[in-house]
Amino acid sequence: MKNSTFFSRLLLVALFCGGSHFLQAQSVIPVPLQMEQTEGAFVFKASQPIYTNLQGEELKLLNATVSSLKYTDNLSAVAKGHIVLEKTESNVPESAEGYTLSVTPQGIRIASRSDAGLYYGLMTVKQMSEKDGGNLRVPACLITDQPRFAYRGFMMDVSRHFRSKEFVKKQIDAMTQFKLNRLHLHLTDGAGWRIEIKKYPRLTEFAAWRPDAVWKDWWFKDNGRKYCEEGTPGAYGGYYTQDDIRELLDYAAKHHITIIPEIEMPAHSEEVLAAYPELSCSGEPYKNAEFCIGNEKTFEFLENVLTEVMELFPSEYIHIGGDEANKNPWKECPKCQQRMKDEGLKDVDELQSYAIHRMEVFLNKHGRKLLGWDEIMQGGLAPNATVMSWRGEEGGLKAVRSGHRAVMTPSEYFYLDYYQDAPISQPEAIGGYVPLEKVYSYDPVKPEMSAEEAALIYGVQANQWAEYIPTDEYYEYMMYPRLLAVAEVGWSVPERKDFADFHRRALKAVDDLSAQGYHPFPLKDEVGHRPESRQPIEHLALNKPVTYNAPFNETYKAAGDKALTDGIRGDWTYSDGRWQGFISRNRLDVTIDLGQSTEIGSIGADFMQAAGPEVFLPAEVIISVSDDGKNFKELKRETHQVSREPGFAFVNHTWTGKTSARYVRYQARSGKELGGWIFTDEIVVLPPR
Repeated sequence: MKNSTFFSRLLLVALFCGGSHFLQAQSVIPVPLQMEQTEGAFVFKASQPIYTNLQGEELKLLNATVSSLKYTDNLSAVAKGHIVLEKTESNVPESAEGYTLSVTPQGIRIASRSDAGLYYGLMTVKQMSEKDGGNLRVPACLITDQPRFAYRGFMMDVSRHFRSKEFVKKQIDAMTQFKLNRLHLHLTDGAGWRIEIKKYPRLTEFAAWRPDAVWKDWWFKDNGRKYCEEGTPGAYGGYYTQDDIRELLDYAAKHHITIIPEIEMPAHSEEVLAAYPELSCSGEPYKNAEFCIGNEKTFEFLENVLTEVMELFPSEYIHIGGDEANKNPWKECPKCQQRMKDEGLKDVDELQSYAIHRMEVFLNKHGRKLLGWDEIMQGGLAPNATVMSWRGEEGGLKAVRSGHRAVMTPSEYFYLDYYQDAPISQPEAIGGYVPLEKVYSYDPVKPEMSAEEAALIYGVQANQWAEYIPTDEYYEYMMYPRLLAVAEVGWSVPERKDFADFHRRALKAVDDLSAQGYHPFPLKDEVGHRPESRQPIEHLALNKPVTYNAPFNETYKAAGDKALTDGIRGDWTYSDGRWQGFISRNRLDVTIDLGQSTEIGSIGADFMQAAGPEVFLPAEVIISVSDDGKNFKELKRETHQVSREPGFAFVNHTWTGKTSARYVRYQARSGKELGGWIFTDEIVVLPPR
């Protein structure tokens, strides 16, 4: 825990001496609302006290992290040459988290409506301060600052790979430096249950442990996905006791971070149903991942669990998951079918909505609000629920249009388990490509939104799932510095954002985090975008019509019928809107009409392999040409052995030679034993050399 004590007992020297390099005022992350640099600097000794008019619990809370705090009821009497924190409602931002900061050669004064705002002002001073011999120097400036959004969050997946409470505290230390204020803990999933529930001890005696430490080994091996008893030799897992949770909550509160628990339902619950199989539709362990909605004992269990969770967590929201349910077992389950008949539900989407509604009523009755992934909208959204939109933005936009709050967390911008740099240069990840610039570019408020709809955007959150992230060091490597970009998206107004400036500040922040004992991605070594994606390519098939003999998948349609001849090449991820995906019958089969007989010297296409999301290179490629579009001459047929082994690859399959034709047919098939997706970005037809 030595690396996480940076803020745990925050003495003034620790507050201002975190980094070995100089941090100027313009290096603050997130960038303040208004900042004016003035002449001179304030120089002081690290042992100097901080004077404040805070009282009661606010004084106690801030004193837990700033131990040199001194109360006074007469701030005007404080001599020059000191740091003053003033709680006031005069000449300060409306937001309770906002603050004003004045640094002059005579001292530092921070003012806010609350202790949270004063704390964030101190975080800004920390980033601005630099060593000056045995003293500390803060450049003179005037700052007015407040957050754009109330909710600025990070989700930590502790189910797939368990993280110790010390690790969680360490990330709280970093989050608070950059003014993030929500930590969403994904506590339960098929890979392991991570919170003690006294009424159901089998959840932590059995469902929290598995025989394989690495999630991939457990998930993909033959006869895998089993659990084992705590104490079994080689058992991997862990959980937080209720005392651990109380300790984490106390620690987070001192750093002005709210922890939001997630108890997954109705799906992603294999571990629960292995321990308590009577709650599944089959009544047998290892058969289902979804709770039986027709079984009243399911709701008894969920309400008992949530009761203990609410007794621990004081958060406004309780997250209930709600994503990726396989509803087919409900269609065959007599209890679920009877529930649908009794409640007048027309389909299994409405059955899921019924379950979500019941849980919301229960939470509301206890003074809490329901938060869930955007699938909770299927079959009708619970009246007071807030939607966390991860499958793109549409779920969140639909929620605000219907008068509900939304937290925007679209995977293509905010999934930090995706590659952050060229996959060929990085440790294995689950797939995708979300570089720092992509994260930073996101704006959850759309021009077409009304003022009322924009006000319902509660905030933003980054999610970091852990299937492919077994170690603590790798988890931090994937978090930072991308989480800093999320912090600026959540705090700073778009008019104050500039990626080139942020990149410079992020480079310094990476050095600072490294000096504090974190393991961030070395941003200075970033490879960047795939070279082929940087500019359009000219070729004979450019903008020529394409006939799809097998359809592309609508989720990954790119530019639709024009995608494979638009001259636009893909980047490092299949979800960038340039790569076109095929999964129907596991094949790509297209015919391009060049318009007239044309001299051809090569026909080729790039393909991608990302085994995690089941994107595979083709097992067979066939390239043919025709003069009439009916009778084709095969130019090349090649077969390949495709592996499921981890890794990321790009392979070009091209025929070269000399021929003439009007029509070009390109076919690529996946291996029968693997199935999965095939992705390509452009079919390039070139003349003879």
